[in-house]
Parts: sequence; C-alpha cells; structure tokens
Amino acid sequence: MRPISQNGCDISVFYDSSHWELLSSMRSEALSMMRPLCRAGLDPIVYGSVARGDVNHNSDIDIFVPVVFSSFLLERTIEDDGGFKPFQRVLIQATPSYALKGYIYVGERRSFSFPLTALHVHERQFYSFGGELSVDGCEKEQRVPGVNKSLKLIEPVEHGHIESPVKGREEEVAALLKIDVRTVRNRVRALSRRSEIGRTGVFLKRELSPDETFELVLKKLRDSVPAVRRKIRGSKGI
Repeated sequence: MRPISQNGCDISVFYDSSHWELLSSMRSEALSMMRPLCRAGLDPIVYGSVARGDVNHNSDIDIFVPVVFSSFLLERTIEDDGGFKPFQRVLIQATPSYALKGYIYVGERRSFSFPLTALHVHERQFYSFGGELSVDGCEKEQRVPGVNKSLKLIEPVEHGHIESPVKGREEEVAALLKIDVRTVRNRVRALSRRSEIGRTGVFLKRELSPDETFELVLKKLRDSVPAVRRKIRGSKGI
C-alpha cells in the first residue's frame, strides 16, 4: 500500500499485489469465523480495516454479533461448529453509559464479540463508522467506506482507496456513512482524546475463569457494581 498523489487533503493510495493477497487471505479467515454463526441463525459482521480493505499485517479480525444472545450457545457454535478454541474471555464496559460486551479471543488479533445488554443506536452505529461487512458482502468481495483510528476517512476505489480527514467534515462523513452526525462527533472526540493522551482505559474489564459464563459474571457485577445495575435496568427501555 503506497500513497501516490495528493490533492489538497486527500491522499490516493494504490494497492500492490501483495496487499490484495493479504486482504483476500484475511477475508477468507473472517468468513471462516462468520459462517458458523450464520448457520446458527445469527447475522455477524466483520468491521474495521478488513471491511474497508486497508489492511496490514497487524490488522485485527474482529467479528461482532450485534444482538444479545446466549453466550453458552455462541461459545458452543464457535468451538463445535467453527473449530475455534478460545484462549481468553473478557467482559468489558467502555464507560458506565455503554453496553456491556463479551469478547472471546481465539487467536492473536482474532476475536468474537457480542453485547450482553442492549446497544444504544449510537453504539450500533460505531461499527458503521469504522466500516462493516456481512458474510454476503465478504463473499462478493465488497469494500465499504469507514473511518480508521487516525480519523481518516477511507473510501475504496478500484486501485485502492482515497483517504481524507474527518475533523471539520462530520456532517459530510455522517451522510456518506448513513449514520447520525452525533455518532461521528462522539467518535471524533473519543479518538482525538486517545491520540492526545495515549490509549485510554475502560470503565470495567473482567476476565472470566474457565468455569464462569458471561451471564454469571454479569449477574455478579449487577449485584456489586451500582453503575452496572443502572445500565442493565436502563437497557430494558432502549
């Protein structure tokens, strides 16, 4: 992947053959992770650079199930049908107002995640902000626009992509991605802060032991953490 030309603030990036091969390989791996979930009646997405196309060798393959679902059935599908062996399971809540989510790590930079409480509309749109693809989109070799962690809008084109800044263009970016402009502004604030002060922490992070389920840990947190209890109560009205 190499920048070829600049037009104002826009940069045109051309993909060489090795980039296309890497993208194809990562897409194949993403499909192998998503298809078992589809057979279980779920609609998983892959999001981020794998969906946009601007991958590199350090890119994550993140599969997200956008609905609250039994973690037991999800883990059984991942292991028994998919053949993936989890090596770490973590419950995370980014801030007290965000949904609690489960993360199942099955390899280096390879994970499945899912909400344990209802997602607010803006939380769901975070994935569209970064770029997301369904199984069907991956199979059709589609690439979608989205914003990377450096707050650059990535717009796929035949030769690679065009990247341009997001700051100051929030309404334009929201229209392109078909999401609420408030979602764009929220992400711009969060990622700008992260850039200024370094990687920010999360409100709550709890690794599960082998004999614990996500629902059991969620119940324990509900009983011991007032903010979690309020979030669970509030999510029922979303």
